[in-house]
Amino acid sequence: MQINLNPLALLAQALTAGEAKQRTLVGRGLAWQVREREVINGLADVEFSVFSQFGDDGIIQWLIHRLSGLSETFVEFGVGDYRESNTRFLLLNDNWRGLVMDSSDRNVAVIKRDEISWRHDLQSACTFVTVENINQLMLDHGFEGEIGLLHIDIDGNDYWVWRGLTAVRPAIAIMEYNSVFGAERAITIPYDPNFSRARINNLYFGASLPAMCDLATSKGYDFVGSNSAGNNAYFVRSDLQHGLKVLTAAEGYVTSKFAESRDSKGRLTYLRGERRLASLKGLPVVNTRTNAEEEL
Repeated sequence: MQINLNPLALLAQALTAGEAKQRTLVGRGLAWQVREREVINGLADVEFSVFSQFGDDGIIQWLIHRLSGLSETFVEFGVGDYRESNTRFLLLNDNWRGLVMDSSDRNVAVIKRDEISWRHDLQSACTFVTVENINQLMLDHGFEGEIGLLHIDIDGNDYWVWRGLTAVRPAIAIMEYNSVFGAERAITIPYDPNFSRARINNLYFGASLPAMCDLATSKGYDFVGSNSAGNNAYFVRSDLQHGLKVLTAAEGYVTSKFAESRDSKGRLTYLRGERRLASLKGLPVVNTRTNAEEEL
């Protein structure tokens, strides 16, 4: 779940039903355009945003039309109030069925009041997702086995939750990674079921891209690229014979340019570049290849 101060995101929170329909209509035209792209240099070539924070709406549209026979179902964790998310356009444009979850009662109440909760087959749940509850949450909401798309963006235990998730087997998995951790080390924060990103300057969370790629390989997925913002990695199941170029973590890594660090009072401090990683020096991480605890 991103902390988003983008004016466009704030505007999106005030969307009327009419404005949302206008966005969807424009997005539908963009979707038809990207579907025609048979060959691309990278996922950034097909990016566009209707409701996604960055260009992920376009990437998702391109991928689902490259892959045949997908289950038209999705699960997304950490959606806020769902006005800005990576599956809302998939729900509205392609009429997929889905489950979205957030840890805020207020956010989930907004989702349940939104007309999309009755116009579409969308379930929403208020829960703090952990390794211990993730599989039961899936089963309790009727999601088991093959699904079309999974997106995990919980700003914390993303690696551990995906590692522990066995109830569903998505064709496409979108995993948030922490580009501040770099492109070399396979590391993640130590598992803490009560982890809060806000506890330490807003930059200490999640896992590196190499850690996510290793985990994906162990689960039978190929890494096919990152969005241009440098926060979401895209994986496609290897057995789908997708024909997409498979990348290494080094080839597909994108450095984020977010200046979202905060002080102890929650005020933005705007750390940029290498200063972001330097601010985390000495904090513990787990080497996911050796399972040993190390320091940043």
